Parts: sequence; structure tokens; C-alpha cells
Amino acid sequence: MDNCEEHCTMFDENGLHLAFGHLDDGALALLHFGPAPFVPATIGDDQSRKRRFRIVQAHCSGENQCDHHGEKHTGGSLSSRLIFDRIDDERNSYGRKLAIVQHDAEQAQVISHVQFYDGLPAVRSWTEVVNTGDEPLGLEYVSSFALTGLAKEGMHEWDEKSRVHIGHNTWCGEAQWKAYPITDLGLDRLGGSTMKRVHLSTTGTWPTSSYLSMGAFENTETSDVLIWEIEHNGSWSWEISTLAGTLYLLLSGPCETEHHWWKALAPGERFTSVPVSVACVNGSFDQAVAALTDYRRRTRRPNADNAACPVIFNDYMNCLSGNPATATLMPLIDAAAEAGCEYFVIDAGWYDDGWWWDTVGEWLPAKTRFPNGITEPLDRIRQRGMVPGLWLELEVMGVKCPLVAQWPDECFFVRHGRPVIDNGRYQLDFRHPRVLQHADEVLARLVEEYGVGYVKMDYNINAGPGTEVAADSFGDGLLQHNRAYLAWLDRVFVRYPDLVIENCGSGGLRMNHALLSRCSIQSSSDQGDRRKYASIAAGCLAAVTPEQCAVWSYPQRNGDEEETIFNMVNCLLMRIHQSGHLSELSPERLALVREGIACYKTYREKLPRAHPFWPLGLPSLRDGWVTCGLELGDEALLAVWRVHDDADTLEIPLARCPLRVHQAELLYPKQYPVGFSLSPDGRALVVQLPQPCTARLFRLTGKT
Repeated sequence: MDNCEEHCTMFDENGLHLAFGHLDDGALALLHFGPAPFVPATIGDDQSRKRRFRIVQAHCSGENQCDHHGEKHTGGSLSSRLIFDRIDDERNSYGRKLAIVQHDAEQAQVISHVQFYDGLPAVRSWTEVVNTGDEPLGLEYVSSFALTGLAKEGMHEWDEKSRVHIGHNTWCGEAQWKAYPITDLGLDRLGGSTMKRVHLSTTGTWPTSSYLSMGAFENTETSDVLIWEIEHNGSWSWEISTLAGTLYLLLSGPCETEHHWWKALAPGERFTSVPVSVACVNGSFDQAVAALTDYRRRTRRPNADNAACPVIFNDYMNCLSGNPATATLMPLIDAAAEAGCEYFVIDAGWYDDGWWWDTVGEWLPAKTRFPNGITEPLDRIRQRGMVPGLWLELEVMGVKCPLVAQWPDECFFVRHGRPVIDNGRYQLDFRHPRVLQHADEVLARLVEEYGVGYVKMDYNINAGPGTEVAADSFGDGLLQHNRAYLAWLDRVFVRYPDLVIENCGSGGLRMNHALLSRCSIQSSSDQGDRRKYASIAAGCLAAVTPEQCAVWSYPQRNGDEEETIFNMVNCLLMRIHQSGHLSELSPERLALVREGIACYKTYREKLPRAHPFWPLGLPSLRDGWVTCGLELGDEALLAVWRVHDDADTLEIPLARCPLRVHQAELLYPKQYPVGFSLSPDGRALVVQLPQPCTARLFRLTGKT
């Protein structure tokens, strides 16, 4: 490269390579971010083209968006004026940390933060904007990560080698990953720029109600995979489109166009964007997920629950279904203890004698359900050697809750002068002191008075774009609330460091690292059909670490042995969320539950170091066969489900398994053998399952 050392600043850290270009007009360009060293020829020497490779995109109100952009967030006025100042390079407990400082001569300083993690090809990225002028600065868009030149490596044009991985997500259909050639998403190479973008966005308090707040971009020619997650419990967006003859990626939290977010930054005030994580590998999608999995472990709150992986019983799914009472709980408690469970969670309904949906909010035990008090079943749980847990939906209040009339409107989300109601509930605003006091008092009662060690923190509404109370915009109010809720969680864990909080949002509708960096467990789904659950459980491992992903097993009263086995295999790679009427199962089926839990306990201590892989690729709800594996060092677990395929035999390629496999054995269940054989070269496992809706768990041994 001509004058490379003079005009570029390079960073090589943990297998990631970054190149910043210093342009003639004082601007800074991010010319490269990837798993291989920078090749200057992929960019060329055109200064005007390099100027489009901005490290940030930011736009201010009343100013020109200087691009032929359509709905794209390119050509932001603030980012287009930025002049490079310096790169602050330091180390902290995580690893190397860069702060790229730029300024706008008119009234702003912009700092782009890049945090590396020792030994991991991943970074966390976020942006700070400081108003250094004398007038308010109206922010409409601020990116947390911006990269131009996504597919610049290789000989082929980007439209021939670009694949985008999208995690579709919905209630009872979580983590359904699809991989698309970028042209199948409508993005074609037209000879110039385009208005079209590949764009995913969520508005409101269910950040994963339609999509996971993740994505991945794959250069199929060079086998480079870039994977990301927007770590936010509210509104977010990402987009891919063309700029300067190549592809770009923008990741952000809320903005004005999509999320009703606008921020009036006062002189001297600082705005910080939401953090995003980005990992990049030369390899496969599975390897990119492994890098992000390790990043999630490195950046979450350390807790004993994720190290020990205790077995949880929850009375809800295909069991008591929100109708608990002392009389129905007692036999379940005994059966759960005998099966080997270590937590017992009383789910929804414990706080009301009737229909409880729109009366929630006081969180006091129902007297009819528990004539001797709720401490009776909670004490029984402890007597049987388990930790008791209770369900909460602490962030909402039902429209018929008596407290509503006693509280001022500003305790709730308000838009256009009226409190927001969604599905019979008000959204509490966690910025308000009364809300925080209420939340603290409820949790103190559960933990200190009832002796609860587990809280299932559910969330079943979407409060929309935000609130106008004490905010510059609806989205500004929502972002403040999102951050206040996370800060409250942080304080909770300071007070109760051993408390286990499960993150739930009608299953997996807020499955996001912003919450999972605090909470130790994630509810994966409310799916009540075990056959559909197989692909959901397998897909969730791309979004949640195995030791945090809770998957239901709920054998039916009228089921058979194969139904029980299928249920158990669904959860044996992750965290067991046992349910079902265990006290009413036949001895043979209850023995299968006990065997599955006992089998799980032989390897669960390895889950916090495990990495997922998918021999057949990530599954969908329509697949006849589903497979998913976990690499555990010198062995791997492989779950195999025959869901509805007519063929009873499947040859499973093991090329994606990180091990060189030399032996396979049936791990669960031992007493219900099936046909299987390992190919002589260890590259395939042939499995025969005798009928649809059957499943087995295998152990593979070998060397990495």
C-alpha cells in the first residue's frame, strides 16, 4: 500500500484486525474490521470514497442529511463533519480498550469506544456524543457500530458471495434462523447506490418479539463471518445496504425514524448509545456463535447458578397452568424432589383467588388458594431439599389492581396525556421513586419473609414506543426507563447476590444480553407442543449460552414412554425446566424422567464451557429431523429428533462437530435402544429412530 504506515493506524488484537485511515481533510475512516490483516487494494486510494467509511453515523435536527439515502441512516450531518483528534489506547480488566475521539468544529465531540476481550475475537462497541457548544443539539440517530466494506475481500462481487443470517422470533416460535443470499432479500448490485436496505427493527419493551436482536453476515467466498447482537432491552435496529460501491452495516439503539426517539442534548450534556457486541471469525456460522457465546460468558455477572446448573421444576407448562393451590402443589413437590429437581417454582396465579390477569400488582398471596398461607407449600419445598421460587410480573400493574387509583399517572407510561394500557396492564416507569420503592418492597417480602431463592420475572405486554413523562420524546422516555430497570436489577443483585432471577417475556420475547448479562436464566419459549419445541430449543443456543437457556420438559398424563423421552431430550443440552404432572405418571415414565435428570447431572458442570454446533444446519419448525450438538472438550453431546419424517433412518454428517469422532454411544435413555452406527472415518453417524416423534441423546468422543 502506498504510504500505508503514514496514513493508516492498525490494531491487531485477539485475531481481529482493524485499520483506520487518516484522510487529507482530517477525517478518520474505518477501512477494515475482520479476521484477516487489511489488504489496501480492497479499498483503493480514492479519498472521496474512503471518506464514506465512517466509524460512526450520527444525524442532528435541522441539518442536511448529505446522501441520496431513502430510509437509510447514511450521510448523517454530524458524522459527516467529524475531524479526527486522537485514539486513546489503554488496558482494563477485560483487555485492550480504544476510544476514538473526533470533533465537529460547530458544537460536538464524538467518542467511539471499542472494548476488546483477551483471547476472544469479539468487541463491545458504543458511541458517546458530547455537546461542546452553547446551544441544544437535537439528536435523531447515533450508531453504536458502523462498518463499511463488509464483503470487500475476495474476487467476486458482493452480490455473488453475501449471505445474511436472521433470527426470526415470535411467541411459541422462537429462534428460527434463516440464511439468505443477500439478493433474496431484495438487495441487488445496480451499478450505483440504492435506496433499498436489509433492515430489522423492534420498537417497544419486547425487544425480540419479531426478531432476535442479532444477525450475521457471511462472505461465502472467503468464509468470513461477522456476527452481532444489540445489547438493549428496548428499541433497536440494524441495516445493511450499499455505500461507496460496497456493503455497510449499521447497528443502533432507538432513533427518531423507527422508534420515536429524539434527544435534546443540552450544552455540556453527554449521550451514550446502547452497547453492541460484534465477533468475527474465518470459519463457519457455528464458530461465530462459539465466539459470541464466550463473549457472553465473559461479560455477564458471575453467579453460582450458571456454574452449578441446578434442575428446576416449574408448575406451569402443561401442568397447573396458572392455577396453583396448596392441595395441588403438595404431590407435585414430592414428585419433583423424588425425580431429582433442585428448585421448585410456583408460577402464575399464586396472588389471586380468581382470574388474575388484570388484577396483578399487589403481589400478596391468595387466601383461598393457600388457606394456611403460602409459607406452607414453600416450607414443604425446603423440607424436600429444594429451593422455592415464585413467579412475578413486577414491571406491570393490572387495570383492576387497587394500587392504580392510589398512584399518580407519572408512575406509568403516558402518551398524549393518558396512561398507556396494553392487554389489561399498565407499564410501570422504573424512573419513578414510588415504582422503585414498590419493586424493592415486593422483592424484599418474597426473599426475606417467604424465603424465596428464585424469581421467575415474566413480562407479557408491549408498552410501545415509550412515555412522554420527563422526556424529550417517547423513545427518550423508553430508553431512560430501560436503563433504569437494568440499574434496578444491578442493585437487586448487590442486595441478594445469590438470588436467581429468570428472564422471561412470554417465553423468549426479550431474549437479549442486556438482561442476560444480569439474570442467570432465560425462558426459551411458551411452546406447549414438544414436537415444535425441538427446533426452538436447538435454535436458542445461537442466542443464549447453554447454561442460561431454560427448556421445558412436560410429560403428559396420557402420554407414553417415547413422549416422555422426547420431552427430556428437548432440554438435556441446556437448563432443565421440568414440569408436567409427575405425581400422576406411570412408574415407567417417571423412571425415564429420573434417568434423564440423573444423566444430566453427570455432565452439567461442563455446560458453562460448552459450544453449540448444528450438524444439519440450524433447524426450522418444518424440519422432519432436527439435530443439535454441544462440544464439551474431549466429548460432545448430540441430540437427534425424528419429528415427522417418513424415513426412519438419517445419516448425520459430523463435519461441523469440533471433534474428530472415534466413538459414539447412546447416552439417554439406556433402556430404550435404537439402531445407530459411526462411519469408519468418524465423519457421519447413522441413526435409526423407529417412529415419528422420537428422540435420543448420544455421546461422541474424540479429539479436538
